[in-house]
Amino acid sequence: MPSTQPALSATPAHTETLARRSSLRLSATLLLVGQLLYIVVTQFHTDGDANDHPAVFTEYADSGIWTVVHLGQFAGMAVLLAGLLALFFALDVQAATARWAGRFGAASAVAALALYAVLQAVDGVALKQAVNAWASAPYAEKPARFAGAEAIRWLEWGVRSYQNFALGLALLLFAAAVMRAAWIPRPIGHLMGLSGLAYLVQGWVVGSAGFSGTETIAIVLAFILDVAWMSWLSVAAWRMRDAQAPSPGR
Repeated sequence: MPSTQPALSATPAHTETLARRSSLRLSATLLLVGQLLYIVVTQFHTDGDANDHPAVFTEYADSGIWTVVHLGQFAGMAVLLAGLLALFFALDVQAATARWAGRFGAASAVAALALYAVLQAVDGVALKQAVNAWASAPYAEKPARFAGAEAIRWLEWGVRSYQNFALGLALLLFAAAVMRAAWIPRPIGHLMGLSGLAYLVQGWVVGSAGFSGTETIAIVLAFILDVAWMSWLSVAAWRMRDAQAPSPGR
């Protein structure tokens, strides 16, 4: 009687494709959820001319949801950057240049997260306490309290500037790696690169002129580009097909 051999459930290529698809879906989901969470939470941030310190510090002191908003922003950024790290494992490119671009991009993403934690400690905690102390201080103490709050504000500019540089560099490096991955649409890498450039512009503007109108334009542009390439990546990830498993042998 003819014997039959047990069928293999999957070939190594099939297993690799499944793992890649799962990693890419996880990455795309984290990226898009993190970015949308960040955008939504930021809408609740106290508004006003951020470079008009006397006026905006008064608004900050009156804000009752300051800490919650900044904690929400940190959560959104953490999820987004976790998505970038997941993308590093999903890409698994073989070309040496692209592989090293991914590695340095992952390192830059970790640096961006660390800098953002410092930023929110400065902005979400230290600045809030400083403007509260200035707003409630006796008249004679107000100049000194205001100077202290401004010093913290300028520290915020510095940390924000370098966090934007780190994030922009991470996106540019990941864009280079993505464009070498044949199974990801190449325009996604182009949009990622443009987004990275927008963050670099933010870093330069904040470091030299603070939270100006030019920086606001760069922020909005980065948001639009981010949502575009992250949504496209999500569609590509969920459309990935399984590799064909081998037919049972006879």
